This record gives sequence, structure tokens and C-alpha cells, in this order.
Amino acid sequence: MIWAGIALVAFMALLGAPLFAIVLAAAMLGFLASDIDLAVVAIELYRISDTPLLVALPFFTFAGYVMASANTSERLMGLVRSLFGWMPAGLAIVGFVACALFTALTGASGVTIVALGALLLPMLKAGGYEERFSLGLVTTSGSLGLLIVPSAPLLLYGIVAQQLDVGEPFTIGQLFLGGLVPAALMVLLLSAWAWWRHGDAPRTRFDFKDVRAALVAARWELPLPFVVLGGIYSGYFAISEAAAMTALYVLVVEVGLYREVKLKALPGVMRESMVMVGSIILILGAALAFTNYLVDAEVPQRLFAFMQEHVSSALAFLILLNILLLALGALLDVFAAIVIMVPLLLPVAAGYGIHPIHLGIIFLANLQIGYFTPPVGMNLFIASYRFDRPVLELYAACWPFMLVLLIALLAITYIPALSLWFLP
Repeated sequence: MIWAGIALVAFMALLGAPLFAIVLAAAMLGFLASDIDLAVVAIELYRISDTPLLVALPFFTFAGYVMASANTSERLMGLVRSLFGWMPAGLAIVGFVACALFTALTGASGVTIVALGALLLPMLKAGGYEERFSLGLVTTSGSLGLLIVPSAPLLLYGIVAQQLDVGEPFTIGQLFLGGLVPAALMVLLLSAWAWWRHGDAPRTRFDFKDVRAALVAARWELPLPFVVLGGIYSGYFAISEAAAMTALYVLVVEVGLYREVKLKALPGVMRESMVMVGSIILILGAALAFTNYLVDAEVPQRLFAFMQEHVSSALAFLILLNILLLALGALLDVFAAIVIMVPLLLPVAAGYGIHPIHLGIIFLANLQIGYFTPPVGMNLFIASYRFDRPVLELYAACWPFMLVLLIALLAITYIPALSLWFLP
């Protein structure tokens, strides 16, 4: 009976059944095999509604979709270019910084490629950068902001990890702080490589008038990070309250002040953003039910015992972890990877003394690279469609950027202080 069920779930997966249905079916099979009433699945699905932090996810996602529907990308590009365009390889640095910030605000790597790529790619080619370099920059930079507040994947990791209550306790605010230095390191190393590769490319002249004009153009969006970070770290806002304020602020700015998002377009934006949130919550609810089964079956403990027997140190575990996560990042969406793998990996990592914040930063840094890892990295196909280039050409364009980011990943993995610098 159980084996027939397992075969049926595998067959569903091969036919392309929704991920939440496969995970939920696996959880139900597990409970049936353990003679546990299936009402526990409904209880787990309901329990997710009692998670206060979960309220932040739809608010941050909605704010990101509203900003993506406005001309935020153009204003952000203009501001970053006025500030950094004068530097050696300044236009490339503009691309790295602008893509990282835009992905952090919108929470979607593909949106960054579509929105900023249309602006950045012609600018890079006109500025004397090779086409292959330009394509690689735009494709790889689309995921740079996953570690920067208010990144939705970073928030989701925090929600899942806190539900598990394993390892050292932490707050979402601390998790947001933990991502800042690793994100800056990635941008810095990419900028250094771009300077070495294209340091002789034409630059723009630094002009205070241009900076002032760019600041005036983006005057209403610039306070947003301070609203989020300032409210959280001053203790004035909880995470959910900061998310609500972010959504309200973005709504007022883009609809009322800039007037780039029309009132009649808001229902469509709401629908698109909530479809995304709904899919995440469905997968998360199913994954929590599956996690409950894994805990009851002592799977994490057995996995840790197996790892201890065959993996002698935390160093070796982290090497294997990076290999696994890079492969998963190429195969799974970032949200699915988080809700499925964190419940399995966090207890094992905690057994090796790895802090949950450090694990979260390693996790997302790997998935960020996985977005453009062959053969099925999502950014590769989005960029191929957006710029009408063969995927194989994008493979060749991305590999130097991948090597640089892998160096950053090694530093993030083996120097915990980069993620935990704020802890006593």
C-alpha cells in the first residue's frame, strides 16, 4: 500500500504536478505509514496562519510588485550612475549596485533582468564593453540582492528557521543585518574583476548637478530603506509592522506622488503579487506538515548521525552543503528550495555548531549563484528570452562571473564573522 503510494507520488512528480501537492502527498504517506491520524496535516496547515512574521511576506511582496510596475528601475539606474559612473569600469559597477538594490526591493531576480536589463545592456555596449561581458553581467547580477533587506527569500528563511526552533535563537532583524556584509563582498569582488577586465572603458564625468538631479528624481523612494531598517532597529516597528509601512509608503509614492501606477492597474498588481504569495504559503504549509513527519520519524537525527559517521568536521560538511545547494539552486525555485531543504539541513548544521544566521546566508548565497548555474538556472532562460540570445551563449558569458561569486561564497562559508559580525 505505502509503496504504491510512493510510486504514485513519483509518477505525479514526473507528470509535473504542483510542488505543494507532491510534498503534501509525501507527508500524508509518511503519517499513514506511522499510523498517525491525517488530521495532523490539517493542523499543520492551520498552524501556519498563527505565524506573526508571515504577515510581512505579502506586504513586502506587494510593495516589490508595485515598484516593479513603476519607473523605479530608471530612477535607480540614474542615481547609481551619477554616483559611480566616474570610477574605472564605472558603468559595470553601476550595473552590479543597481541590480542588487532593485532585486532586494522587488524580491524577484527575473524582474530585475527584464526591467534593468533593457536599460543596462544597451548602455554597456554603447560604453565600450564587450557584448559577452555585458550579457554575463546582466544575467548574473539579477540575483545579487537576495541577501539585502527587505529580500523576501531572506525573510522566508527566517520564518522557516524560527518555526523549527533549532540552534541559537535569532531575530529577523539580525538575519537582515547578517546579509549586508556578504552582499557587499559579492558586489565588491565583481566590481574589482570588472575593473581589472574593463578598467579602460569610457567613464562619465562626476557632476554634482547630475547627482542632485538624480537625487531629486528619486527623492520619494530613497527614504524607503530607512523606513524599513530604521523602524526595525530602533525598535519602533516589528517586522510585520515595518512590512505594512513599506507597502503603504510604496503605494502612496508610486500611485499618489509619482502617479506611475494607475488606480485601475492596482487590482492586477495585487492579483499577481498575491498569486506569488499564495504559492509560497501553499508550499510552506505543505512543507511544515512534511517537516512534522520528519521530526516524528527522527529523520534529522538519523541524518546527523549518518553525517557524523561519514563527515568528520564542520569544514567537510560545509563543502558538501555548498555542492548540494548549488545543484538545488539550478533545479529549484528559491522559495521552494528554502521551505523543502531548510527543515532537513538546519538541524544537521546546528549539530556541527553552525549558527542559523550563518547557514541562512550560505543558503541564499548558493541559491543566488544557482539562478544562473547550467543546465537549468532560471536566469539563463529569462535572459535568453529577453535578449534573444542562445542559452549556450549565455553559459559562456556567465562563467567568469560565476567564478568570482564562488570565491565570495567560499569566504562567506568559511569566515562566519562576515555574517555574524554584529553578535557579541
